Amino acid sequence: MLDKAFDPASMEARLYAASEASGAFSANPESNAQPFTIVVPPPNVTGSLHIGHALNNTLQDVLVRYRRMQGRDALWMPGTDHAGIATQMVVERLLGSQGKTRKELGREAFVDRIWEWKAESGGTITRQLRRLGASLDWPRERFTMDAGLSKAVIEVFVRLHKEGLIYRDTRLVNWDPVFQTAISDLEVENREMKGQIWTLRYPVEGEPGRFIEVATTRPETMLGDTAVAVHPEDERFRDLVGKRAILPLTGRAIPVVADEYSDPEKGTGAVKITPAHDFNDYGVGRRHDLPMPSVLDAEARVWLAEIEADLRAVDGVADPDFVRALAGVDRFEARKRILAELERLELLVKADAHTNMVPHGDRSGVPIEPRMTLQWYCDAATLAKPAIEAVETGKTEFVPKQWENTFFAWMRDIQPWCISRQLWWGHRIPAWYAPDGSVFVEKDEEAAQAAARAKFGGDVALTRDEDVLDTWFSSGLWPFSTLGWPEQTPELAKYYPTDVLVTGFDIIFFWVARMMMFGIHIMGEVPFKHVVIHGLVRDEKGAKMSKSKGNVLDPLELVDAYGADAVRFTLCALASPGRDIKLAKSRMEGYRAFATKLWNASRFLEMNGIAANPAWKPESAQGALARWILDGANTAIAEATAALDAFRFDEYASVLYRFTWNSFCDWFIEFAKPVLNGPDGAEKDEVKGAAQHVIGTILRLLQPVMPYITEELWTHLGFGGEASLIKAPWPAAAEVSGAAEARAELDGVVRLITEVRAVRAEVNVPPSITTKLLVQGASPETLARADRWIDAIRRLARVTEIEKLDGPVPPGVVQAVVGEATLLLPLGDVIDLGAERARLSKERAKAEGEVKKISAKLGNADFIAKAKEEVIDENRERLADAEAEIARLDAAMARIAG
Repeated sequence: MLDKAFDPASMEARLYAASEASGAFSANPESNAQPFTIVVPPPNVTGSLHIGHALNNTLQDVLVRYRRMQGRDALWMPGTDHAGIATQMVVERLLGSQGKTRKELGREAFVDRIWEWKAESGGTITRQLRRLGASLDWPRERFTMDAGLSKAVIEVFVRLHKEGLIYRDTRLVNWDPVFQTAISDLEVENREMKGQIWTLRYPVEGEPGRFIEVATTRPETMLGDTAVAVHPEDERFRDLVGKRAILPLTGRAIPVVADEYSDPEKGTGAVKITPAHDFNDYGVGRRHDLPMPSVLDAEARVWLAEIEADLRAVDGVADPDFVRALAGVDRFEARKRILAELERLELLVKADAHTNMVPHGDRSGVPIEPRMTLQWYCDAATLAKPAIEAVETGKTEFVPKQWENTFFAWMRDIQPWCISRQLWWGHRIPAWYAPDGSVFVEKDEEAAQAAARAKFGGDVALTRDEDVLDTWFSSGLWPFSTLGWPEQTPELAKYYPTDVLVTGFDIIFFWVARMMMFGIHIMGEVPFKHVVIHGLVRDEKGAKMSKSKGNVLDPLELVDAYGADAVRFTLCALASPGRDIKLAKSRMEGYRAFATKLWNASRFLEMNGIAANPAWKPESAQGALARWILDGANTAIAEATAALDAFRFDEYASVLYRFTWNSFCDWFIEFAKPVLNGPDGAEKDEVKGAAQHVIGTILRLLQPVMPYITEELWTHLGFGGEASLIKAPWPAAAEVSGAAEARAELDGVVRLITEVRAVRAEVNVPPSITTKLLVQGASPETLARADRWIDAIRRLARVTEIEKLDGPVPPGVVQAVVGEATLLLPLGDVIDLGAERARLSKERAKAEGEVKKISAKLGNADFIAKAKEEVIDENRERLADAEAEIARLDAAMARIAG
């Protein structure tokens, strides 16, 4: 017998272990079944499960379990990413706590220490995914730096280099001065910061007393200025274009150039151009062939090596000794000294308060520096073209489709991809250098030595490149490297291309695009047929979750509180396409109640002797009740299947919630109770047969999203042994004769009872009070149906009898319309209808006031301009709720007859 109370904690670990041990999670390359493949977006090996992971993996697991039940050979490939900078940071901090540094250990010993850390602590997130119920094919787990994947990385790098698609170049990169490495745009976090904007005067060469004013937030980089830019149509500066200004402090003469980057409406209309320290300025420098000297070193300290020769004294403008004294000074201290000197020289016009977005390293937490460095690049523009075409022609489809526009916008304007990182942890670049600077890119040092001998006619000393590859390079190979490529494995032949990628929109550029580019170029086929994009998980008010705000929800704490099934169902139910998820614990509580409802209904069936009965055939059903619930189950199967096929996880959850809670638990079981409590016979057998068939269908439909409770109930009700539901087939529609008639019969009764209940609730009739029900204008068929189900109507609608009304509507009734009939409840002697009308009117006035207040706020342009997006969304939702409340109250007042 099932326990009286539903306790998820008592069953989850046991059921997961049983399912995993049964082999249900494993793919079978040797089977003839049609494959279905998903690769998990590999979480960082340093990571732990957050709510975004919980959402992403729940949606993947729903799809994988669904396809398994359809008979597909499902492979859900697990793994983790080595996460170069994040992992190196973790281990460096551990060493720091022991009073050591990586440089003291040396590269080889430091890398060995990271591998030790990975063996000890790197599996946290995979253990946590098991808690969530993720049915990954764990024996196939991969790591982006395991031997097989490392071989794939080297193979691709060497191939692309020989094809001219990987090369070295000196360009501007995001530079993290703490880790002293280039970082990707993804690793840059823009933070709003309050600071100042300074207006400076640059003397015009040859025109004493004339200046051109520029505004800047970064006076410390002015030492590297190589031009002043003005808009070509700005009349204020037309005569200055082609002339030169004297750069304060250094004395160098720099040109005034016309470029549309300068905005005449912004600041002074003139901007200083520092190509080596600003991405926009870099573009101007390229267009005008400007010098690009660096004036900050790897640690963001003043560095004069590239401008020393240009320093010259200019009276009242520049003192080389002052500049030389800045060498080695931190950028922010240099800013203070430079501003003080400019003020002394009377070249500082003003300082205004200014708020702007400052890029920071997401790991180091310090402002990043744009910096000119020699790096390895990948020709992303060439690789992007086939990827763009694949989406344009529908070989790969984004769901929702609107995300294709985001993909196109970035891919059609893609820049060279900096793939080298100045780290020790990662895939070391397979390039070796000869003493004369010649570079040999080969799969290993032996091949590089052979290539060097061929060039030089003998052995030369080779030095390997110190840099490692961007982690997105290796994760870009994930769909095929995890299947054994470059070896031609059975897994690669069967499971590539994969079917679906489920991911967040925030890594379309960084991961999805790279997998598309590499997959098509290396494998000749797109890596996946569908890219399903989900939103971000936010708090209940729509705000982004952060530790500083204290609004982070830990998925494992939620699992402990509500059970994995409730957490999974909540995430699935809220996963509307194209929308972020507003997650509140109240939703978890609601879906925990749903699990309890299913448990209690199953326990009721078990107590009434209802268990699996494969001998009972649905097509034998004759009674309206059995045919109605069987037909409802058929509809639920069709709608759930369609929803999952369309990746509408929210609709899938909604269909099953409505059918399980409303149709089956609330209506069918309530209608069935008199039969189950009555004498044995054909009617009871039929109701029991229909009940076991439908609960079996519900459990199979819910298994992908609620694997624990469904597996437990499946076994208890006798449908199969332990860990058998996960292997059960997806339900198919049963043959039901007279379905339309049964639907009309029971749906009519349900509508009548529902409407009576609604009327009673709206005017606050206590449950203990019963009244008769007057029916006006009803057809003979409706009256006959009410007569057939009078016992259920009395019990569930709290009415004593049903009476046909032919005359005028009596006073003191509350009415409602169902179909062609008007239902009238004589409540004048039971409650004070005048007082109820007054109460409803008062509530309506309150709701109307709320509508006016919120509408005024949303109509205020200043509010819309300044308020955060989540605040605006919250107000719109409140407005919709208030408007719906007015409509409800109007309907309620209309029910009360005079």
